Amino acid sequence: MLPAGARLTRRDEFASTIRRGRRSGRPRLVVHLHVEGSDAPRAGFVVSKAVGNAVVRHRVTRRLRHLVLPRLAELPPGSRLVVRALPPAATADSAQLGEDLDAALRTVLRRLVTPGTPR
Repeated sequence: MLPAGARLTRRDEFASTIRRGRRSGRPRLVVHLHVEGSDAPRAGFVVSKAVGNAVVRHRVTRRLRHLVLPRLAELPPGSRLVVRALPPAATADSAQLGEDLDAALRTVLRRLVTPGTPR
């Protein structure tokens, strides 16, 4: 479980992170990262009904939360991370989600440091 201080909870936080952040997509998920300020990194998850019924969506969310928690420490201060699950995430196991998450985070972090890279 993510501690309360490490969670994105408000709609405007999600919207600004998605709108203003860097994005990297993989077959099972899309990662949006926006760095602003010097607060501790925070994360939020978007798992729509397209992924599956409530049981499936909650299972995907739990897996993603478990995978993101140790990776938050690697993000720069002030980071806001939104992980959006795609329909193939419903049938993926934790290892596959972890591989996609790591690859997406590597790409988005590289885009943050390299100015002029497309979103």
